[in-house]
Order: sequence, then structure tokens, then C-alpha cells
Amino acid sequence: MEYNTLAAVDLGSNSFHLEIGRVVDDQIYPLDALKETVRLGAGLTADKKLEPAIQEKAITALKRFRERLTGMPRETVRVVGTNTLRVAKNAKEFLARAESALGFPIEVISGREEARLIYSGVVHSLPLSGHNRLVVDIGGGSTELIIGHKLRPLAMESLYMGCVSYTRRYFPDGKLDRKSLKAAELAAREQVQAIVARYEKVGWKEAVGSSGTARALAEAIQVNGHSDGTITEGGLAFLREELHKAGEMKKLSLPGLREERVPVFPGGVVIMSAVFAELGLDEMRVADGALRQGVLWDLLGRVHHRDIREVTVEQFVKRYHLDQAQAQRVGHLARAFYKQLEPFEGEAEFRKLSFLGWAVQLHEVGLTISQAGYHKHSAYVLAYADMPGFSRQEQGWLSNLVLAQRGSLGKMRPAFEADPDLQDLALSLRLAVIFHRGRRTLKLPKLTVERKPKGYRLEVERGWLEHNTLVTHALEAEHEQWDSVGVNFVVSEKE
Repeated sequence: MEYNTLAAVDLGSNSFHLEIGRVVDDQIYPLDALKETVRLGAGLTADKKLEPAIQEKAITALKRFRERLTGMPRETVRVVGTNTLRVAKNAKEFLARAESALGFPIEVISGREEARLIYSGVVHSLPLSGHNRLVVDIGGGSTELIIGHKLRPLAMESLYMGCVSYTRRYFPDGKLDRKSLKAAELAAREQVQAIVARYEKVGWKEAVGSSGTARALAEAIQVNGHSDGTITEGGLAFLREELHKAGEMKKLSLPGLREERVPVFPGGVVIMSAVFAELGLDEMRVADGALRQGVLWDLLGRVHHRDIREVTVEQFVKRYHLDQAQAQRVGHLARAFYKQLEPFEGEAEFRKLSFLGWAVQLHEVGLTISQAGYHKHSAYVLAYADMPGFSRQEQGWLSNLVLAQRGSLGKMRPAFEADPDLQDLALSLRLAVIFHRGRRTLKLPKLTVERKPKGYRLEVERGWLEHNTLVTHALEAEHEQWDSVGVNFVVSEKE
């Protein structure tokens, strides 16, 4: 099914954004937008916990977003959280409340996934060009730098510095003296230095800024006569001098600078100054596209069945030289088992079957590390590798499913309790791996799996097991493994 309206929600460290787009053919046209200046990053305590007051402010904003999203199908809305939700120690508890307030699931994405989506949003807002572009996005808690060619990112990095976090760290009392400004810029330059050599090797011909910080800088520079709408090195020097002359944030009054931007403006100035200095930039244009537009384009691919996650899985299959014939054998049987357990057809079942399919294709990634305990290596790779298109939660889901394919099930109890849907998928994959351990085309008997009040029952055509002792032995061991997670598993034979 294809949809004509999509929505993206960006839970940034400075602002929350809701963007709604109208789909016409393969294009997205802006339909509506909402913004709430929450400053989530400013509510992060020294021990990295979100303060109650900032949580309440965020929940209130999300309830307003919910009013606009009412009636939209789940598949047409994607909500992403960024740096503050990546680092907050109590993010899990907050996200449970946030999802309840918003009415849609929230994905916390990695820094590089954020960079990929930002690049997509920016490049779709600009005319296509034959040269490489450098995109810089200074957010509230992190700064993403991406070099790309046309629609493809070539280098992506997320640095742990943002306009909210740097303003809080280096100007906590609101003082804007030269010493603090210099310390902040030097710290930012040190972060950028780590990527300079690699980025210069890739190269770019045009620098582009995105999001609120870049727009605020460009507007202030232009209104004060230091550019025609771009960010320039001279314009940044002017802004640094204005910060010093003001001496305090409460005294900072600059034509073109909106009052709501003042509390995070100094951090944005020093970070952009550091980027210009380390990468040798003279000028940067500002694009309309940003993370939320990138999320919309990514969502368009998903609902029109051009899912970037499919591309990522295909790349992993090639990179790790995975046995596709074995994956096909295991996948066919795993899907058959799961459809017996979940015969209904709908978007929810489609999503689960998609994850089962991806898990099957990637379940042997760990063999490239070691045969012994390869399922553990597979789980580790899928949990921590850069996987464009997958959120951190989705990678965790894939990792848990692959981890459950063999070995002790006791380790899966917390995951099964947190997500009951995972159990059916794990059983389906686990049984398929057992039956296809011989890694050859095998004439299988009639197999039936069904859910019982306290567990599962697998029925196998009578006589087959006595001639396939390796499978029989593995199935006998399964009773004990499932019992360790409080699930009864029995095998019976039938005519």
C-alpha cells in the first residue's frame, strides 16, 4: 500500500520538529510543520540524567504534536531521537512516557545514522551537482559532518559537541569573556582535527550548512552587512567580536538574532568557527533541508518499497561473504514456521517477517570472526556496526534475534520479557537452523508448530526423526533450553 501523506518527528537536543509532507509520485511537498523549543540537552544533569522539569516540557510538546498526527497510520510516521536521548541514562524511562504522549514509537538513532539522514534531507533540498559537497549540521548536542556526491554520502561523522552543550559547558554563568570563548573554540577545533585528514582526502568543492544554528548564523551575518546570505569567515569573526563586546548573554542584542536563539548562540558561533578554521573554509551556503526532511525521504522509500534497510542488508551479505544458499534454506523454513504461529496478514506481521528475513540473511555474519560461538559474534556485529536505515532499537532487535538462533536460551529471558513478539520469531529461526544444520538441500517431513497455553508443540511426521539422529538430538535439547525461560516445548510425532 502506498500513502499520500507522511510525517517525520525530530526530537533534537535543542528543538522538537514535526514535518508533514504530501507525496506526489516520487516527490515530497511540504504540507505542515510544527516546532517546539524544548532544549532537551539543557535538562541533562552532570550525571547525564534528564531533569524532571525538562521531561515535563518535552511531554507537553509531544502531546501537541499528537493532536496534529491523530488519524495518521503508524507506517506513515517516523519519530527519531538524537544526541541527548543517546546519552541520557534515564532515556528508557523517559521514552516510555514520551511514546505514550505522542502515540507513536520513538527510534533513537546513532550519530552516523543521523548524519546519513541529514545529508539526504539537505541534498534533496538543493539542485543536483556533479561535485562533492560538505554538509555541516550543528545541533543541540552533536555536530554532523558529511561529504557526499549527488545522493550518496561518502564520509560521515558525528562529533560530540552542540550549541546547547557547549553554551552550558563554557558559558554556564552567561559570561562571554575572551578566555571562555577561546577555550570553547579550541575544544571544538580539537574535535574537528580528528577528521580533517580523512575529509581532505575525500575532498569537496562546496560547503553547506543545515538546521537552526546555520540559519541563525547566516541571518545575523547578512543583516549586519557581512554577507549576502551565506556564512563567511569574516562574518564569524564579526560575531565573535560582538559576543565579547556584549560580555554577557543577557546583554547580547544583535540585529537579525532572534531572542529565542540567544541562549544557545555562543555555542553555535564557536563550533562553526572551529569548523571553518580546521577545514579551511571561506564561505558556506545554507540549505533548507535538515534531519526531518531526510527522515521523510527515508520513510518514502520504506512505504514505496525502496527501503534503505534492504540495501544495507545486501551490502552486509556481500561484505561478509555470507552463504546465500544456506540463508535461503533457513529463511524458507523459518518463515513457514512463523506463519503457522502468526497466520494473520497486516502491517504488523509484515514488519516482523521483514525483520525475520533480515535476521536470516545476517545470522551467520559472525562466522567471519570464529565458528565457535559465531551467533554471539553475529549478535555483537549487528548491535554495534553502522547499519544505515536501522535505528539503535532495530539493531538491538536484530541482534537479539540472531543471538537466540542457537546455544543457551537463558540469556534471552530479559529480551523475551521486554518484547513477547521476539519469542515467536526466535523459535522460528532456531528450529529452522536446527533442521538445516547439514547445510544441504534436505527433504523435510511435514512439520507443524503451534502455540500451546504454556509454550509450543512441534509435530513431525512419524518415522523421520529416527533416521535423522542429529536433528533428533538437537530437538531433545530444546526442551531444557525453553524451560530455562519458562516456556514448555514438546516434540511429537504424527502420521
